[in-house]
Amino acid sequence: MDLDAILLQVLNGLDKGSAYALIALGLTLIFGTLGVVNFAHGALFMVGAFCAVSLQKLLTISAITIDETKTDFLGNPLKVKTPYVENWFGEAIGQGIIDWSVPLAILLAIPVMLIIGIVMERGLIKHFYKRPHADQILVTFGLAIVIGEIVKASFGATEIQVPAPEPLSRVTDVGALLGMGDINVTYPTWRLVYFAFAMLVIGVIFAFLRFTTFGMVVRAGMADRETVGLLGIDIDRRFTIMFAIAAVVAGLAGVMYVPIKPPSYELGMQFLVISFVVVVVGGMGSLPGAVSAGFLLGILESFASTNWAKEIIPGIDQIIIYVVAILILLTRPRGLMGRKGVMEE
Repeated sequence: MDLDAILLQVLNGLDKGSAYALIALGLTLIFGTLGVVNFAHGALFMVGAFCAVSLQKLLTISAITIDETKTDFLGNPLKVKTPYVENWFGEAIGQGIIDWSVPLAILLAIPVMLIIGIVMERGLIKHFYKRPHADQILVTFGLAIVIGEIVKASFGATEIQVPAPEPLSRVTDVGALLGMGDINVTYPTWRLVYFAFAMLVIGVIFAFLRFTTFGMVVRAGMADRETVGLLGIDIDRRFTIMFAIAAVVAGLAGVMYVPIKPPSYELGMQFLVISFVVVVVGGMGSLPGAVSAGFLLGILESFASTNWAKEIIPGIDQIIIYVVAILILLTRPRGLMGRKGVMEE
């Protein structure tokens, strides 16, 4: 493979790895703080995606008017649908709002996912803190199925196309972007935006946990919950907020992924299993491990999908993640960056 082909596969890997890392980050926040294996986390990713779908549908609700200047083949005046946002803000601004509906959906997704996260944790998850992980998996997996069926009943079973903003729907000359004229690689701009967005969210979460008092208390609670509670700190309330933040991270990942993969009610399940593999490979409870493993497995999956890799080992693109997971766990049961003793008993 030449340098251009290698760079292209790396970009593809970072694209996939961004989604894996964001979902795995939320999963690890929940497991690290609450000790809960949340199989409904993929459903939260899907709900975020449908926040973007909902906003796009809301913004395109139209008023029907009669345009006397245009007629059909029978000579009757045409009925014209004009979105309300165009009537309210003018055609140019209205079309701009509709065109940028995916980034604007972030403003909708944040409060929606916060509420869903708090309701899930207070209404269901808190009752399973001290139950076996098998019980947690069963109840959260059932919750994921219920959420999926609700979405299916509301939006249908087919994928829904939601385009990226027109200026970001083009391709970017990666060589020029990196200042390397000898590289001739173009790549979809929105996928580069998604990677940058993922890095921003990851950076904000890590900075929040490391440099704020709230984050330091949460990290202390992750290490020794009982001692923090004995200091008079309401650690349960903070952990509820962390569950809500994890839900927001998953939701934002879903919102921005919509132009890359049109969402359907099955979207959450498609990412769920791979995301758990990412968490286990990175190390249960390790935030840096989850992020690193997400990008690592994304890049490996990308290279495994090339024609030369599939010629050497047919079907390698379908199993590479699981093969790597097996090899890592056989040699290092706690994962790449997991705490000593976790999954090693």
